[in-house]
Amino acid sequence: MDQINRALLDKNGRLLSLDFYRGLTMFLLIAEGAGLWYAIVEPYFEGSIISTIGTQFHHHPWNGLRFWDLVQPFFMFIVGVAMPISFGKRWARGDSWSKTFLHALYRSFMLLLLGLTLHCVYSGEIVFELWNVLSQLSFTYLVAFLIMQKSWKFQIGFSVGLLILTELLYRLWAVDGFSQPFTPDKNFGAWLDLVLMGKLSGGHWVAVNALPTAAHTIWGVIAGQLLISDRETHEKIKKLLVYGVGLLAVGYLLDPVTPIIKRIATTSFTIVTGGWCLLALVTSFWVFDVRKWSMNWGRFFAIVGMNPLFIYMFSELGGVDWFYSMVDAFTVDILGLISMPNAWIGVITSLIVLGLMWYMTYFLYKRKIFITI
Repeated sequence: MDQINRALLDKNGRLLSLDFYRGLTMFLLIAEGAGLWYAIVEPYFEGSIISTIGTQFHHHPWNGLRFWDLVQPFFMFIVGVAMPISFGKRWARGDSWSKTFLHALYRSFMLLLLGLTLHCVYSGEIVFELWNVLSQLSFTYLVAFLIMQKSWKFQIGFSVGLLILTELLYRLWAVDGFSQPFTPDKNFGAWLDLVLMGKLSGGHWVAVNALPTAAHTIWGVIAGQLLISDRETHEKIKKLLVYGVGLLAVGYLLDPVTPIIKRIATTSFTIVTGGWCLLALVTSFWVFDVRKWSMNWGRFFAIVGMNPLFIYMFSELGGVDWFYSMVDAFTVDILGLISMPNAWIGVITSLIVLGLMWYMTYFLYKRKIFITI
């Protein structure tokens, strides 16, 4: 961290771009919890531009890519970007690798535990399911930490190796009934889920997604190491742009051979979303840390990014439902008096709930309360 150009930091000594990027990602997630993306595709909006936009905030059913398919890669990537900064501070003050490894191991375990807990809450009973983003991140985070002190060439080679391994497992798996690599519930990932959990997910998700998407966290680490390096700012931007565009080109060109499928994190999906992750990072870095434009609205999202785990868990554990039931009791009656269509009432209710969720993070930010593991 000592190597970074101090002029790029805000008055609190933070990279606003990282807080903004993380905060925007979390804001999108809690907006889903508030029901906003579902509200804007109500039948009332069917066929309108609002409905068309709303479709982009739902996962693609199989082969294809929508905006919402980028959110989890963003989440896993930005964790990687922050790792060289946070661990760099600890190593700079004299913490040993062994001590930081134990911390990384603890965080990985806690992420897994929280992910398992959420699945139990969703199901209303004790279950063993590994499809949650936190469960996936517990693996990718630990893998990225174990190799983050290696050269960038080694890290890239390792991540490419994970993608090749994934590709081979899907294409060469010959177990009867699970030998169709890109068919829902008929592939290697589905077979492994039956072995590990004895069940398949309702949406064709697979736990082995953690293997290829570890590349997102590893690439985030490499990008973070570049940001805190002593290279010139214009060189950092150039490299992020070149690699981002390169990954996009490779990913989209691969699609006819290996389809872009979010639900089983195919190699083409991982590569193309990795490109979007890099381009989102370099845009955020240029806007907020280099040009220092629009600091106020950047801070609006950054505040959410300073307490990501808290707001995510609060949303997923029923907090957003409590807010929604409270707000809905007023909006339905009050807006109903002016005969506002139910679809618009749903949108307004969701926006108010989202505002309350944001205010919670603002309340913690003003009191300098940051909940981490």
